[in-house]
Amino acid sequence: MPTFSVDSTSPTPIYAQLDRSIRAAIATGELESGAQLPTVRQLAVDLAVNANTVARVYAQLERDGMLETRRGVGTFVRESPSPQATRAHRERELRELIRRFVGDAALLGFTLPELLTQLRNEEKK
Repeated sequence: MPTFSVDSTSPTPIYAQLDRSIRAAIATGELESGAQLPTVRQLAVDLAVNANTVARVYAQLERDGMLETRRGVGTFVRESPSPQATRAHRERELRELIRRFVGDAALLGFTLPELLTQLRNEEKK
């Protein structure tokens, strides 16, 4: 079972940090299909966060087809997360990476054409 962590000093909301952490664990196979996640209360205690935050993340991941809750048993990684769920997650992560990358590059004084040139050069390597 992976250990999840959140950084209360980060500008990224705890909800988003935990969501990203669980999705990454599923995508990398660290959390395998059928694996049981900690209860909402247990994970909230482990991370020192509000149980409602954990419940909200679990509910969103369930809506996205990545988790399933079995009443009276627990919350599990779906046997086969839907391709749409994993694709949607990958696209969200890519948009976030691009946003940060472009923002950081702009702070360094690079223009978009310069960034595109560097990306093309990197692709050729």
